Amino acid sequence: MNSGTLYILATPIGNLEDMTFRAVRILREVDLIAAEDTRHTRKLLTHFGISKPLTSYFDHNKTLKGTVILEKLKNGFSVALVSDAGTPCISDPGYQLVRDAVADGVPVVPIPGACAAVAALSVSGLPTDAFVFEGFLPNRSGKRREKLALLKDEKRLLIFYEAPTRLMATLGDIAEIVGDRDVVVAREITKLYEELLRGPVSEILETLRERQLKGEIVLLVAPSAEAPPVRENLVTELLQRYLFSDGISVKDAVRKVAEETGVPKGKVYDQALQLKADS
Repeated sequence: MNSGTLYILATPIGNLEDMTFRAVRILREVDLIAAEDTRHTRKLLTHFGISKPLTSYFDHNKTLKGTVILEKLKNGFSVALVSDAGTPCISDPGYQLVRDAVADGVPVVPIPGACAAVAALSVSGLPTDAFVFEGFLPNRSGKRREKLALLKDEKRLLIFYEAPTRLMATLGDIAEIVGDRDVVVAREITKLYEELLRGPVSEILETLRERQLKGEIVLLVAPSAEAPPVRENLVTELLQRYLFSDGISVKDAVRKVAEETGVPKGKVYDQALQLKADS
């Protein structure tokens, strides 16, 4: 028997008009829909006149339900995985199911659509050529500050999800640890009260100080203006490891070291040639 197909299907993050024609068709065709919250998804299905069996799949039952869903897939059932809003597996459970399906030879097909992080990124006005998505920062202040300290020299744009009740504390930590960098607070993207606040974090803190925020928030932080200093002997150590321990080519060693340290390839190449000559 041929296995079924697992569809990773994006749903709207607020505006139902963002549902794609393809997503609606797939939901009508599959044998089963695995949803983060079946009550929430049932409302979506009702809106589009879709009647299909539903099963829950979320953080606390993903191991048990993942096994059940995988068995159905292997028996020829087609399954659509959906989250409450946006693209499954992005700060949502699902990657384990995808991993196990792939391991068992089950086709996994993306049905793209809305994603809050990408939607906010597209209208941020910040550099978008390189970015890193960090999901939710830790709830506790100490852990959150530790995480921000690790990210403060990041040369790529930072994207976070944040709860409205923690936003002010997070912005305060960013101001203290990362600096008064430009940020964008994207709230309620695609919804009726959509709002985007742009500017230095100090100004955003002042703007929001007397407000009671609600809704889903994407927080974007501009990249570090300067790269962190490279330890003087780090290039040499990495080259020695790649060239002599791992035994890879000079070209590949130079590429890897340049990527890891940010040092220009030409400079790394000269140092690699010198090491080879000395050896």
